[in-house]
Amino acid sequence: MSYELDTITENCYPETSVLINKLDIRDETILNEAEAITVATKSALWENDPLENAFDFKHYKAIHQYLFEDLYEWAGQPRVINISKKGTLFCAFENIEAQAELIFSRLKDRDMFVNLKRSEFVKEIVDFYCVTNFLHPFRDGNGRAQRIFITQLIHNAGYSFDFADADGDLLMIATIHSAHGVTDLLIELFDELVK
Repeated sequence: MSYELDTITENCYPETSVLINKLDIRDETILNEAEAITVATKSALWENDPLENAFDFKHYKAIHQYLFEDLYEWAGQPRVINISKKGTLFCAFENIEAQAELIFSRLKDRDMFVNLKRSEFVKEIVDFYCVTNFLHPFRDGNGRAQRIFITQLIHNAGYSFDFADADGDLLMIATIHSAHGVTDLLIELFDELVK
């Protein structure tokens, strides 16, 4: 677990940083392996046959729940603690619902970015990526849920896209930069990936 928390033990087994899970795995390495297998399988199933297509916060939460429901009781539920990662403090937990309402209302108002010129579409997707990254609504698994939602959103707008084609390290650097207001590298990456 690589998050910095208000309290390192929140939702964890006593005296550990291992998240309490339905499999009662208390070793972080083994839990990470189980999570990787489970989430990869569920991700492929969702991408082949999405269970939601409303592109609202309920849809976003449904993806997270589907990915993590076999592991965590809190799958699909907004977090109740504040978290940060690599120097980025994410949305305060008490503001998640209000921020999500603004983010997903704008997405709906913009008709899920359908029929935009490609250059404008890329800028909108990057902005959406940035605001949902800041939202970081879940205790863990935010990036994985976000990538599936955004991929589905891009496909819905008529473009092809696959995060697997991105250089993971470069994407992480671009994401960190964007959290501090510098989106040039992220725009460049999405511009290469959106086909």
